[in-house]
Amino acid sequence: MGVKSLEDLKRIREESLNRVKLRDKGEGVQVEILVGMATCGIASGARETLNAIVDEVSKENIDNVKVVQVGCVGYCHSEPCVQVNMPGEKPVLYGKIDEKKGREIVQKHIKEGKKLEDSIIDVTFERA
Repeated sequence: MGVKSLEDLKRIREESLNRVKLRDKGEGVQVEILVGMATCGIASGARETLNAIVDEVSKENIDNVKVVQVGCVGYCHSEPCVQVNMPGEKPVLYGKIDEKKGREIVQKHIKEGKKLEDSIIDVTFERA
């Protein structure tokens, strides 16, 4: 997709701004999707996973979601890792999330409230 006119440039700028808004903390944000972007995650494909999640949230016009890049979450063997924080619920940590699974998280977990049970890493977030 090339830039052939000022209108093309304006459209590309608007699309980019909308994607940045998805990642910024805004008022009324209720859901967080955290994507592990440490070296272990990036080496396993987390950049593609992150881009797919941001794209899917954007395509679905979901405005109550904040997508955040985070460091290592401590489960390098299961990278790329994605954590979903829904208000009033315990965080859900998913492992081995490729682009397809990332889009599925948006469609099923975020939109329908159905967790992807086969991809959940069984962990407790409680501290002793």
